[in-house]
Amino acid sequence: MAHRIRRIVTGHSKDGKAVFTIDEELETIVIPTGDAAMATIWTTSAVPADCNDQSDGRLREAGTTLKGGSVIRVVDMLPGASSPMHRSSSIDYGIVISGEIELELDDKVFKTIGIGGIIIQNGTIHKWRNPSLSEKCRIVFVLTEAKPFEVNGIPLSDEMIHE
Repeated sequence: MAHRIRRIVTGHSKDGKAVFTIDEELETIVIPTGDAAMATIWTTSAVPADCNDQSDGRLREAGTTLKGGSVIRVVDMLPGASSPMHRSSSIDYGIVISGEIELELDDKVFKTIGIGGIIIQNGTIHKWRNPSLSEKCRIVFVLTEAKPFEVNGIPLSDEMIHE
């Protein structure tokens, strides 16, 4: 059974009264690499965000991150799957809400994070792996663009390493 995501969005009426603007259910969709299914919940085009922007932030084009903005996304890491090793210039907050995930860094060093664990990913190169062969791992990610980490004054680049 798929666990649907309920998205509730608030906004303002023309006279400034708080109103509900969206109440809908979403499902995650498997990405082309086949290791995860994702649903973008909301984006902002800038940080700080503009509460006067009444567009549906879910419909804004966003890659892994959004240049100058932020993204909230639900990610279901599929059973037994792993992502490529990758880096993005962003600060990512990941909250595990079901299952468990292994976060691997350089030199094959990793930690296993379970339900309720919170990951703060500071633009490091990393890989996600779901150690379960039967259960997906659901993580809610909030991603905000960041300046890249610098080594001797040279910024580390965003990269995707296919193994």
